[in-house]
Amino acid sequence: MQVWPGEAYPLGATYDGAGTNFAVFSEVADRIELCLLHDDGSETAVELRETDAFVRHAYLPGVMPGQRYGFRVHGPFAPERGHRCNSAKLLLDPYAKAVSGSIDWDEAVYGYHFGSSEKRNDLDSAPHTMASVVINPYFDWGDDRLPRTDYHRTVLYEAHVKGLTMLHPDLPEELRGTYAALAHPSIIGHLSELGVTALELMPVHQFVNDHRLVDAGLSNYWGYNTIGFFAPHNAYASWGDRGQQVLEFKQAVRALHQAGIEVILDVVYNHTAEGNHMGPTLSFRGLDNASYYRLTDDPRYYMDTTGTGNSLLMRSPHVLQLIMDSLRYWVTEMHVDGFRFDLAATLARQFHEVDRLSSFFDLVQQDPVVSQVKLIAEPWDVGEGGYQVGNFPPLWTEWNGKYRDTVRDMWRGQPRTLAEFAGRLTGSSDLYQDDGRRPLASINFVTCHDGFTLHDLVSYNEKHNEANGEGNRDGESHNRSWNCGVEGDTDDPEVLGLRARQMRNFIATLMLSQGVPMLSHGDEFARTQMGNNNAYCQDSELSWVHWPDPASANADTETGADADTTLLEFTRSMVWLRRDHPVFRRRRFFHGRPVEGTHDDLSDIAWFTPEGEEMTQRDWQAAHARALTVFLNGHAISEPGPRGERITDDSFLMMFNASAEPIEFEVPVNHGRQWQIVVDTARPEGVTPGTGPKVAAGERITLVDRSLVVLQRPA
Repeated sequence: MQVWPGEAYPLGATYDGAGTNFAVFSEVADRIELCLLHDDGSETAVELRETDAFVRHAYLPGVMPGQRYGFRVHGPFAPERGHRCNSAKLLLDPYAKAVSGSIDWDEAVYGYHFGSSEKRNDLDSAPHTMASVVINPYFDWGDDRLPRTDYHRTVLYEAHVKGLTMLHPDLPEELRGTYAALAHPSIIGHLSELGVTALELMPVHQFVNDHRLVDAGLSNYWGYNTIGFFAPHNAYASWGDRGQQVLEFKQAVRALHQAGIEVILDVVYNHTAEGNHMGPTLSFRGLDNASYYRLTDDPRYYMDTTGTGNSLLMRSPHVLQLIMDSLRYWVTEMHVDGFRFDLAATLARQFHEVDRLSSFFDLVQQDPVVSQVKLIAEPWDVGEGGYQVGNFPPLWTEWNGKYRDTVRDMWRGQPRTLAEFAGRLTGSSDLYQDDGRRPLASINFVTCHDGFTLHDLVSYNEKHNEANGEGNRDGESHNRSWNCGVEGDTDDPEVLGLRARQMRNFIATLMLSQGVPMLSHGDEFARTQMGNNNAYCQDSELSWVHWPDPASANADTETGADADTTLLEFTRSMVWLRRDHPVFRRRRFFHGRPVEGTHDDLSDIAWFTPEGEEMTQRDWQAAHARALTVFLNGHAISEPGPRGERITDDSFLMMFNASAEPIEFEVPVNHGRQWQIVVDTARPEGVTPGTGPKVAAGERITLVDRSLVVLQRPA
């Protein structure tokens, strides 16, 4: 076999049409072998003799796409000094663009023997682990381009590739649970009709099913256990794992873009699947353990701010390069539109404290590619000082956990939540205004993959995670949920009616709030996980989306089999109401005063008691207060349009009754003479546009317990 010197950059395996360049970093290695793997189980080893700045490299003419490979690193095995090299372990390329196979969890994939954790394990891991794959980078994107939907027009939809598509009745069996399913007209049609503009995919980077879960007959369903930061997860490919997963993912992105839907990836750059000192040796650990991971004062052990066993070393230039190269690759080569960063506070931990000006954020800020896409932080981790909602830099938006908690508390009737609810409804200025950010920095959500589904939020007071095999000890115990009087399943029509109304309240509140709304897949038709609020290991019908049967639709009831279809129609109507009216998706915070140049002297927002009187400080502080009216002035939108023009809209009154009793609301005087009801969550069938009752200023409307009504006044 011919071996040419090759180049030190780019890292990974790069096919150029005639052969492949291989480059891998290790500062600690004495020697690195590139192993070309053959289908008969044999391998050809090629020593990487050329070294530039700790990068070993070689070019192999004739090595084509589909070739499986790995590395064997000869170097110190000295855990007491943080080094864990072992040439018996076949290692994945950290820059592999595709990964083939899976791990069978034989003892050979570990660096120690099961009987003695101190004894070095020299069993060959190659027959038991995954392999890197050389890919063909060429793909016909046609006229594909990023939709670049503005945040104020964005509606996010968080979904799992397999969970969303596995049970869809219109999908061919062989496509279910795959990237190809995302490109199917049935899935794209549903998202488009719902009004979704961005599909936020749970992890699709190559991940590992934990040994513990596999032994228990479970799996790492969510995928927050990454081992390959450049490779699409191979189990989601419908027709092969020798690079086909790359083509299939690209085809899905292209199809979604054609429908105007962005693709955002949930990415896990805070840790890897190698776990703590008792974890397997799969890649980074065997290449250069001390360069990739945060180690404790005793280098045998790993510092863990993620709850997963390890944390990547964010002050290492090689780790930062890996992350930035990965992000750029997914934007430039895979055409994704943005990222949601799991446990993003860990990315800011250069030393111990969370530093929002850490090297990672500096790099993102100045990067000409990554800085131009959507950047969404999950602004917490499990380490000390890890809850950082509101503290990320200006380019970033954040999952607003305070929004979720406050809205849940409001609708379950908690005292003294009215004032905070008002703040969350109007964009959380207390979190974002002081550093110059806008309401659109807030990603608003009531539910997500982590926790109860929307249906379960109104059906369970307690988590029911017994199926996870951890004695119901896992998962959040304080869910701010309310079962509406009965725990779990019931055939009581009053309870079912209240639950359906509460779900409509949550959906409506989400779409009426300033900020960027995010729906969780299946919530639009009330999917349930039977009270399991931590379905991370449930790759089964428990966590997959059960699609409603359109033939069962019947808008006259909400307690039977058709309730899911009724909720779907309501959700669609709320999303489109938001999309049609800029007053619900402002780009600047409210001023609480009139806007210059408008033809009335009304403020841009006003707050009223149910009696139609302006709220006082005493009203806000009243412990029992669970109702209010909000006036949004469509003539007082302060931000200009794209060409500097004034934006005007209809005006709206939003009436919220989160109490357990019906309340009479008076329509405020002096804010419009004639109004029409456009939303009423007490009506299962919804309000058909243009048909709602008309109401005059000073008239009274009775809102049933736990409901909201929206009134519209034409511009």
